[in-house]
Amino acid sequence: MTDLSLLHPRTVDEAIALQREIARRVVCEDANGPVRRVAGVDVGFPGGGTRGRAAVAVLDFPSLASSETAVAEDEVDFPYVPGLLSFRELPVVLNALERLSAPPDLLLVDGQGRAHPRRCGIACHLGVLTDLPSIGVAKSRLVGTHDPVPQERGAWVPLRDGEEIIGAVLRTRVGVHPVYVSIGHRVSLERAVDWVMACTTRYRLPETTRAAHALASGTARKRETGGEGLV
Repeated sequence: MTDLSLLHPRTVDEAIALQREIARRVVCEDANGPVRRVAGVDVGFPGGGTRGRAAVAVLDFPSLASSETAVAEDEVDFPYVPGLLSFRELPVVLNALERLSAPPDLLLVDGQGRAHPRRCGIACHLGVLTDLPSIGVAKSRLVGTHDPVPQERGAWVPLRDGEEIIGAVLRTRVGVHPVYVSIGHRVSLERAVDWVMACTTRYRLPETTRAAHALASGTARKRETGGEGLV
């Protein structure tokens, strides 16, 4: 059951306090059963406005064949504040998740998990809200430092904030920039890296992320009608 008390702060200070509470609830160990349905989650804002478009793309695992999709659109009511974007985006994400025939077994969220200043990126927030296993897969670094990543596919180095390991910097493809993987909820960091690699084929980003981004941005519809495809 979704705990909506963690979703609608009235002020920035209240949002920060909620993030700290959510971070305390994150389970950083593997606590999931069989994974047969893995979902990508992404949010776009067409035209840069205040109307969010959330997409959930469910793939069968391990085939990564498309199984089910859901899209929801709504006005957002929380202001744009760096570090607090999950409060702006998650209400419409939850609307999209509710449109699925059944919950996914694992969520790969386009964004940070514990690789966040308060250890509460969108993947943590969504995982705790829904109690679904979740992983943050981000295209850029929000916080932390790391050593150079070896060039071979699947190589990774720890992302650290001080002495704490907050994520993994993962090379999913030779010759491309790495991605930033971090725990969302109910998944260990090492297993999170394994899941991201298992969902990644010949592109930099996992197929879950690519499918969800196409839906959230509208490029999936362009591809279906002969327009621009995924890159």
